[in-house]
Amino acid sequence: MISTGDEERVNPGAPAAHADSSGPRGSLPSPRALPLSAKVTRWPPAPRPGCVAPATPSAVPTPVPTRQQPKLLDRLREALRSRHYSRRTEHAYCHWVRRFIFFHRVRHPVEMAEPEINAFLTHLAVKEKVSASTQNQALSALLFLYRHVLDREIGDLGDVIRARKPKRLPVVMTREEARAVLSHLEGDKRLMASLMYGAGLRLMECLRLRIQDIDFERNEITVRDGKGEKDRRTMLPESLKSPLQEHLRKVKAIHARDLADGWGRVQMPNALDRKYPNAPADWRWQWVFPQENRWKNTKTGEQGRHHVHETIVQRAVRQAVREARIVKHVGCHTFRHCFATHLLEDGYDIRTIQELLGHKDVTTTMIYTHVLNKGGQGVRSPVDDL
Repeated sequence: MISTGDEERVNPGAPAAHADSSGPRGSLPSPRALPLSAKVTRWPPAPRPGCVAPATPSAVPTPVPTRQQPKLLDRLREALRSRHYSRRTEHAYCHWVRRFIFFHRVRHPVEMAEPEINAFLTHLAVKEKVSASTQNQALSALLFLYRHVLDREIGDLGDVIRARKPKRLPVVMTREEARAVLSHLEGDKRLMASLMYGAGLRLMECLRLRIQDIDFERNEITVRDGKGEKDRRTMLPESLKSPLQEHLRKVKAIHARDLADGWGRVQMPNALDRKYPNAPADWRWQWVFPQENRWKNTKTGEQGRHHVHETIVQRAVRQAVREARIVKHVGCHTFRHCFATHLLEDGYDIRTIQELLGHKDVTTTMIYTHVLNKGGQGVRSPVDDL
């Protein structure tokens, strides 16, 4: 007899009950006919000998959804951002890891180690003839990948190739050459180049200046989050105070117009806009050198202004160098070299220049003493006495 699952069974340990005479022969007694001491056990019954118990819904295992492992480059970006590496370093490291994978025909880095790293670095130096700094940057990216993403200690990689970085002297313009280059710049481009030369700023340090970073009373410029996430103070040239104040008046009028249009908010560092919701629209946090046109998010319709892009200043300086007919390889960073060298020529001590430049070690600043081509006594060449 096949069970349908609707009948009830009597506990075998309960006293036997007489069948109801009204029911068919062999049918179970009515629940009313059972004594109070009888216990009724519902389906499923106990399995008979030699039979397999039917599976109940509770016995079926519930499938657990497996979490998909993030991609390797996504894990690399997460490790870099959690350690507050700059976005430029993030882009560079992802670039070298991707090239390393494709160089070995799309093998996963878990399957590779020290021989594959050395083969890739040798290819960069021998075949592509990259500089030592470029080769070491690729090595740093791979070592970061193995150490912080793949959890493999640096000792397991063995001896890897480290290129010896050569010592190069920086290109420095004379005062007349610097004056000639600045004379061929106009507007805010000339003001930015003058700040790089007059305060020893890097290009991105100049472009990322905010209104509150300039103190006209103390003649100081505060550099926020410079190279190595270091803040420092440097001088504000006296000759640039009046042009800079005139420039800021124009910038404030642009900011007021953006606020009237419903925008005028800038990007805040380290998610400060969540802590201070009104700060992005505050005048203090605006860029000193904002873009000419507002950017627009096509999805949300939001508009805003970022600081001037670095390529705009680089092209303007390169054009000014050509017009000034200077044959030296001059760029935006050359103004910073000129700042340090000309201060040394004026007799300022090396430690003061180190603080203004923001160098961690004084040996980095000492390279500008070689540019002077003269020792502490002002060595005179013997050929000059002939």
